[in-house]
Amino acid sequence: SVLVGDYLLGQAFRMMVDVGSIGCLDILSTASTVIAEGEVMQLGTAQRMSTTEDDYLAVIRAKTAALFAAAAEVGAVLGDRNEAERAALKSYGMNLGIAFQLVDDALDYAGEGAQLGKNTGDDFREGKVTLPVVLAFRRGTEEERDFWRRTLENGDIRDGDLEQAVSLLERYDACADTTARAGHYGSMALDALAIFPKSEQRQALEDVIAFCVERAM
Repeated sequence: SVLVGDYLLGQAFRMMVDVGSIGCLDILSTASTVIAEGEVMQLGTAQRMSTTEDDYLAVIRAKTAALFAAAAEVGAVLGDRNEAERAALKSYGMNLGIAFQLVDDALDYAGEGAQLGKNTGDDFREGKVTLPVVLAFRRGTEEERDFWRRTLENGDIRDGDLEQAVSLLERYDACADTTARAGHYGSMALDALAIFPKSEQRQALEDVIAFCVERAM
């Protein structure tokens, strides 16, 4: 997925050169830098159970939401919108990206592979400390925390551990609370669109929010 993302970003740069938009090139170059920083930040949180909710949010803002924000803002620049509308679309993209990633991380434990485009439990097997895990670890007993340390920090994953992880997440409503947070960011993305009059285009953007959040339902 990282390679596909790099390819698509490269294609976006090429198209912006073709249309001669320096403003769009600036947005995309800034986003590519932030995304790379996000990937490095994620490596720093992998297999680290001391990761906090703020740490996690900083990673997804950089790794995922920055790309959504850039895509939305580029549309505003190409459409020659004013600064207020440009800022609104950037905010829309940023909050949409956070909501999308929150849902994606919840579905890794609670969804089906077809919903994700990847295998359920991939984050667990790769030692990624996502928000559902952060919440379950914070709310769990010391024995349960030892389970997360063994599996995610030490990489000692045994038969039945994924099922145990899912059970702990359910016990502490970790996935449900993660998707609730996604709904909050989805609402902020929706609020950002209030500056625009009702239209087919605005409705399409609102539909994207609904898709991102409701796929977890």
